[in-house]
Amino acid sequence: MSHLTRRRVIQATGIASAALLSPVRAKAQGKKSLKIGVMTDMSGPYAEATGLGDVLATRFAIEDFVKRHPDIGVEMTSADMLLKPDVGASIARTWYDQEGVDAIFDIPQSAVALAVGSIAKEKDKLVVFTSAGVADLSGKYCSPNHIHWTFDLWANANGTVAGLMADNADTWFFILPDYISGHAMANDAADAIGRLGGRELGRSTYAFPGTTDFASQLLKAKASGAKVICLCNAGDDTANCIKQAHEFGIPQSGVRLAGLVMQDYIIKSIGLDTAQGLVGVMPWCWNMNAAAKVFADRFSPLYHDAKPNFYHAGIYSAVTHYLNAAAELGVDKAKASGRAVAEQMKAMPVTDDFYQGHIRADGKFVHNMYVWQTKTLAESTGPWDFFKLLHTIPADRAFRPVGESGCSLVKA
Repeated sequence: MSHLTRRRVIQATGIASAALLSPVRAKAQGKKSLKIGVMTDMSGPYAEATGLGDVLATRFAIEDFVKRHPDIGVEMTSADMLLKPDVGASIARTWYDQEGVDAIFDIPQSAVALAVGSIAKEKDKLVVFTSAGVADLSGKYCSPNHIHWTFDLWANANGTVAGLMADNADTWFFILPDYISGHAMANDAADAIGRLGGRELGRSTYAFPGTTDFASQLLKAKASGAKVICLCNAGDDTANCIKQAHEFGIPQSGVRLAGLVMQDYIIKSIGLDTAQGLVGVMPWCWNMNAAAKVFADRFSPLYHDAKPNFYHAGIYSAVTHYLNAAAELGVDKAKASGRAVAEQMKAMPVTDDFYQGHIRADGKFVHNMYVWQTKTLAESTGPWDFFKLLHTIPADRAFRPVGESGCSLVKA
């Protein structure tokens, strides 16, 4: 198992920023202290989207909280869970049992999230999923000890489908990784297509992780005659699919590409000219308002000049809300029971600069979602200016209705 400290991971990747390398430790004599663990992907296909960027955003949230609450100490540790449930579970047990971690954040892989969520419930600790996508984390797998933040695949699928179906894109083919999140994305999108009167023409799976050649899946999709090829994946897989689809001339032929987990860095890696017309849903974008731009100016110089994405903003928001709730509840009570601090988080509205909304009884944080389309080269004003807003989905319609979640915490 790779159980790396935050300092060792950062040094190993060659990021030499003093702000990142200095310890996150505000545990002065006599202070009550909380400890946060960031469990993320430091080395796999989601490393650029989450990874060290989520560590940096967590650091910012801690620094800003401690300025407001100098009487409360906060520490942070981090580790690479290697996208493996057994590794994630082992890290979680070590953190909770031996290292005094009170709350775990991030976890950009749903199978790992499920494993860690079970341990958090067993030990009455807290876990906040800021980058895992499967909607059932606040559905049949809900728990009084975890919160689902930032986004989910039901919201992404429904928003993307609605945006394209409004433009007469009514036949779809899905490309998906053969694991829980891929199938969840495809199934949720297919349900939305059916409700809106469209048709699914087929789907093709691939092994995850490790697949880099998507020729077979793309050629099947093209042969189906579908108006939309829907990419039910994320990170490097999405980027590779888009690049290879362009090489085969698929979008040039008029077929639309839909990305169910869209990211700024994906567009940056493949080039805006290759990503023309891509439609997807994101809850936040680095230049959507003044507060987002200020955060980007703070973040980018410490993160190889890349702009922050919605995961980075999401973990900042979630850590901030957790720390505010712990302060309101009292540090001793927050450390004693993850369930108690989760209830306190649900009782308080979320009102930070990036995300505004509330946490439902099922643990889902609900907020506005946004449908975006990549800009043309002529519309873009700079090297990271990629998206234009198509639609805003209000919080009360952005996520699966609480009564349909199947969560045992929701009263009939």
